[in-house]
Amino acid sequence: VPSPLKDPRPRNRPSPRALKQPLLNHSDDEVIAEDHNYSLKDAVAAAGQQAERKEVQPLPEKQQLLAARTCPTYRPRKISSIIRELAEKKQLSEETVNLLQAHFSDLPCESQNWRQMTEYSLEMKQFACILHLYHNKAYDYLRKIFPLPHPSSLTKQVYIFFMLTGWLSSNNAAPGFSSDIFIRLQERVEEGDQAYRYCALMVQDMALQKQQEWDPQTQHLVGFVDLGAGVLDADEAPLASEAVILMAVGIASPWRAPLGYFFVNSLSGHLLAQLLRQTINKLNNIGIAVLSVTSGATAHGADTARALGIRIDPERIQCTFQHPPSSAHCITYFFDTCHALQLIRNTLQCFQKLQWLSETAQWQHMVELAALQEKRVLELCRPRSGCRESKEHCYLRVNLATQLFSEGVADALEHLQKLGLAAFQNCSGTIKFVRLMSRLRDVFHGRSPYGRGLKGPLLAGNYSKVSHLFSEAKSFFVTLTDSVGRYVIKSKRKLGFLSILLNAESLKWLHTNYVLPEGAPVHCLLTYTFSLDQLELFLRALRQACVGRGNPTCAMFQAAYCKLLASCSLAPGLQHSSGFGDMSTLDISIFRQTELTLGSIRSQYDPARRTTLATEYPFSAGLLVRDSALSNALTDLSLRAQSITCTTGFVAEQLASDLQCEACVASLFESDGSAPKRGSVLYIKKLGGVSLPSASVHHITNVSEQVLSTYAKVGDCNKNSKLCYLFLEQKIFCELLGQSPLFPTLTDHLFDGESCINNHYTVLLKEITRSYLRVR
Repeated sequence: VPSPLKDPRPRNRPSPRALKQPLLNHSDDEVIAEDHNYSLKDAVAAAGQQAERKEVQPLPEKQQLLAARTCPTYRPRKISSIIRELAEKKQLSEETVNLLQAHFSDLPCESQNWRQMTEYSLEMKQFACILHLYHNKAYDYLRKIFPLPHPSSLTKQVYIFFMLTGWLSSNNAAPGFSSDIFIRLQERVEEGDQAYRYCALMVQDMALQKQQEWDPQTQHLVGFVDLGAGVLDADEAPLASEAVILMAVGIASPWRAPLGYFFVNSLSGHLLAQLLRQTINKLNNIGIAVLSVTSGATAHGADTARALGIRIDPERIQCTFQHPPSSAHCITYFFDTCHALQLIRNTLQCFQKLQWLSETAQWQHMVELAALQEKRVLELCRPRSGCRESKEHCYLRVNLATQLFSEGVADALEHLQKLGLAAFQNCSGTIKFVRLMSRLRDVFHGRSPYGRGLKGPLLAGNYSKVSHLFSEAKSFFVTLTDSVGRYVIKSKRKLGFLSILLNAESLKWLHTNYVLPEGAPVHCLLTYTFSLDQLELFLRALRQACVGRGNPTCAMFQAAYCKLLASCSLAPGLQHSSGFGDMSTLDISIFRQTELTLGSIRSQYDPARRTTLATEYPFSAGLLVRDSALSNALTDLSLRAQSITCTTGFVAEQLASDLQCEACVASLFESDGSAPKRGSVLYIKKLGGVSLPSASVHHITNVSEQVLSTYAKVGDCNKNSKLCYLFLEQKIFCELLGQSPLFPTLTDHLFDGESCINNHYTVLLKEITRSYLRVR
């Protein structure tokens, strides 16, 4: 065998035998073996220390590299040649190859600067970060050929000039991990605040508009891929099409922290898994343990779960993965429940019928319920003995704000079946299906520590009820079949059901390990913590801060993110002062579930909107000339009272078409205590074609009319000015203050959201007052 020194072939590249060694695909246990080893012993440093440490023998590959450098024909190779060889071996994807070749084609692979982290150039840092995040197996393989930093160095946090920084971190709201947020979190942990010991990690992507722009502040082009190590602005580099946003949410206390974002072009489950691993490492470094990860129930979310080691199999579900892999710390995985319910709704709509045992759930029953306009009911209640039969006529009308999977829909279907309506016969299977999904929905949407029933927090005392429900759901899902007898859990529409099963296993695992043991660090679990509601609330404020319509550009996204980050507060419980907008988690949850309401079904099958009264109608009964003192004196009082009632009914109908909360809509029309409480189906009394309002709405408008009449006699200002409206609202609220409580049916509903002053009760009061003032 010839000596390497006499071999005429250059030895500065890896041997063909080494390149032929296959790389593993992105398997479930694709992890970094040593996440907390921060040493940077590369090949060049090891060779330089060989004279002092004779006992350390270099590896065969390093021997070949050192020998090849002494050859007269030696020429430094470029990274582009190694990338091409890896591409020919199918060890890098085509998109990764194009990205690396466009920006790092001239980067030498054996530069003497590849020694210590502080000596690496910007291009070297970018190359290392891109290669590790897109294909960590190729990264580990190339580390054997030429010196690359240890993967832990990419997220290692070091203090330079009293600033916490790292390769994937930024200090000015640029793409990457937000160093300022991690500094503030670390301060809370070092102060001993137990609320920051455990958190849930959220990940979500947001579509961007592909456009390159010149940033006058940084004097660089923006709009390209940026993973926190600097923008890749080569001419052939792809433009960013999505932003990946990461957020941490407190489990023991409701704090939330946007951890950073990344501009990517082609999103994949492997890339998301790598970003999640790096995030978990950074949180572990500052003393915060991640207990769960939540993503959307999408294709990317499913790929991310598999890349982390999650098994989504109904017969053998694996709901946890270990990270760091060398430790015993396990992290659970959740799919967003709202996304999962949308997939289940799509399954029922596509298959039309779902069968189990001797029961059948039919989508047509939902369509008929959503299409229910007004059904005249002659006898609201059967007359009692000794009382004359009531001759008042009431109407059945669907509440379009009702959630598809709710007790209101189940009660409405059951009630309509008892009424004998032909379209709702044989709907017992649909009722059972809706009731089961409604109970599961309540379990995963508990957001208030004062919630009742299944909507309350998960404690050690009520776990048996929840566990029994999960067992019932699993036995139900595995037996569901379509109309031809194929199991739904094995069909192409299975992800929604599998997501619910995975969430149930993850919730049981968290309860068993962190709530049930004596002296456990968490005394209860609020299940909304494991949904994407908190992150969606931040994204909604982000979209509102972006200028223009449609998807934002990278520059618009970065400017809006910087604005929100500056006003972000990590204090627990500050829902409305943290820069996330004036919406609560209950509001954002209702907003996200608009596609799951009866109104969305109605719009599909009957796009024409319900005809409403003309705005001139309420004035036709005596309120035509309100500014005339003579007309007010001559107006018949009974006629005036009737006109106020008609105007109030008109306001209630207008609000019902705008509100998305089922409980609030029902409270507008509850005018008869003997009417059955059916949730989605309302009994409406009519007067002259207008629905009669509830007593609470009528009382608010009466007080508003009194204030308006008093002001019309006294005031001398522009009645169309904004100041005038604010003055009237203030006077009306002062008159209502201290009177008997309004909307008695909303008492339990107040416990569904956060305990704050800006709840649905006060919002409803404001909207009724403002609507009446606009009409008058």
